[in-house]
Amino acid sequence: MAFHEIRFPANLSFGALGGPERRTEIVELANGYEERNTPWAASRRRYDAGAGLRALDDLEAMIAFFEARQGRLHGFRWKDWGDYRSARASSPITAFDQLIGTGDGVTRDFALRKAYRSGAQTVYRAIAKPVAGSVLAGVGQTALTLGDDYSVDTTTGTLTFTRAPDVGAEVRAGFEFDVPVRFDTDLVQVSVASFKAGSLPSVPVLEVRI
Repeated sequence: MAFHEIRFPANLSFGALGGPERRTEIVELANGYEERNTPWAASRRRYDAGAGLRALDDLEAMIAFFEARQGRLHGFRWKDWGDYRSARASSPITAFDQLIGTGDGVTRDFALRKAYRSGAQTVYRAIAKPVAGSVLAGVGQTALTLGDDYSVDTTTGTLTFTRAPDVGAEVRAGFEFDVPVRFDTDLVQVSVASFKAGSLPSVPVLEVRI
């Protein structure tokens, strides 16, 4: 899959509509009960880039970005303003925000992830596009130093330790992240007259699996 490591302008994604989508297959039985199943282990996010446009300059920037990605051909990064941090919105990011694994004395590579908890249920989301310079890491109760103790591949979301964490040690990380997406259309229809009147073009954006 062709992917460009560039973020859609964050000022244009601010205000965009979108969020997670699940796919649930429901079969209604003759007795009125239901059987529910899903072919997706993880949700997939959808957005509308058109909803964040506010001026003609924004419209020009969006079209330029669309052309550079050649429509649906190339993926890109997207900042989801409603969900882009490892910590709660009211809290600073720390090296201990998210549990990403447990040391075994051998493994040095750990994939970033974010936990979503409600009641007794926890769902983990793989984080493939962390923001460069934002990733903090800790093992046990010790915060580590980027470069000396660990490195981060911002194109895959893999955190690599210089020394494998000890057996049983909790490996944690904090970070900001982008969503890997692509445009979900090869056609953008724009009327300047309609845009000035407040009618925004629909520019669907869809998360891609990495």
